[in-house]
Amino acid sequence: MPSAGSASLPFDVAGHSGLADELSRFDWQGARTEVGELQVADGDGLVRVPTFTNEFWTAKQRAAHSLHEVSYRACFKPQLPAFFITRLTAEDEIVYDPFMGRGTTLVQAALMGRVPYGCDVNPLSAALCEPRLHPPELSEIQGALAEVDFDRADEVPDELLVFYHPDTLRQICALREHLARKERMGVLTHADRWVRMVAVNRLTGHSKGFFSVYSMPPNQAVSVKSQAKINERRGQSPPRRDVPSLIVAKSRDLLRDVTPEAGHRMAELAPRARLLVGPSSDTPAIPDGSVSLVVTSPPFLDVVNYQGDNWLRCWFCGVDASSVPLTQLRRAEDWEVFVARTLREVRRTLKPGGHVAFEVGEVRGGALRLEELVIPAGLRAGLEAVLVLYNAQQFTKTANCWGVTNNRKGTNTNRIVLFRRD
Repeated sequence: MPSAGSASLPFDVAGHSGLADELSRFDWQGARTEVGELQVADGDGLVRVPTFTNEFWTAKQRAAHSLHEVSYRACFKPQLPAFFITRLTAEDEIVYDPFMGRGTTLVQAALMGRVPYGCDVNPLSAALCEPRLHPPELSEIQGALAEVDFDRADEVPDELLVFYHPDTLRQICALREHLARKERMGVLTHADRWVRMVAVNRLTGHSKGFFSVYSMPPNQAVSVKSQAKINERRGQSPPRRDVPSLIVAKSRDLLRDVTPEAGHRMAELAPRARLLVGPSSDTPAIPDGSVSLVVTSPPFLDVVNYQGDNWLRCWFCGVDASSVPLTQLRRAEDWEVFVARTLREVRRTLKPGGHVAFEVGEVRGGALRLEELVIPAGLRAGLEAVLVLYNAQQFTKTANCWGVTNNRKGTNTNRIVLFRRD
């Protein structure tokens, strides 16, 4: 545990006195920053890293740009990458996330005039992120939907009727087949990709805005067997939903904050973006010394079952979920090796003086603090551990629906290790 102190700096943060001073004096509604020190064993000695604890960005769910409102399990808030992008980069510099998930870092970077790079071993990530880097006009989306014959579907899997009304399932399958056919022909448009992204986001949820009957939160899909139990317990049957209407409604919500100026700027940046599908430890497509800032969060050991959560989304996108080599490690020492491999490759891509903001959490009821594994991993990768930022705040709705209470269980704070390449 870091030792807490006053908002003064009893240590030297080489090359970062300005950032450290800002953090130490940061004032959130009258709350002073706690300044401390984390001592981590590394080899035969101890590494001493300064720590800063406060609420450095808002906990409000809706305090970010509308383009971020795409659900994904265990994603961080856009305010996290925005905090570091603002302080550690300039416009037109490259911001990279080697575990991009839904693409929070990339979308925020593009909104702030930075060039977005990302990588994820799951091709679903690129399908969720890429369309939002160059959002189409609503008229283009409606035009793409008008091409679909929603009454025609060659294959309609009966087992999915636990989620969907028969008419709704037919529309979903018709759209899935239409998009797959255009992709095979090499004529999938940008608006088509947007439609697929929104459809993936609307597959299951617990309101009338989703295609399904009441189900689990929209960032995961339960099994067919589990959904049947939910239906029985609630005495429910899937109502008819109109797929194209719901896609247009969700698209309108996602686009509500996209001004003409922002849309034009993102369109200029989009051709320079790079989205890779593959392991984070092997990214030869990213040139040496090209990245100014990395903001990322890796899989937290085996805490989240990404394959199980995303099986229905993968089905819609034509991805064989069982073939995606996701990383789910139980042993802390294996996870540290995995992180070190990624950070070694990240260091290669960083400019001299570039930074890595590596967000982790406390897992296993708070018994394991992942920053204490990340720091030695980063040092072995050749990075300098600059500081640890603890963004402490009350849990939000998503955490509460997992049965998690603040400071009792799960990931109670954003815990960000900031590294620097010399």
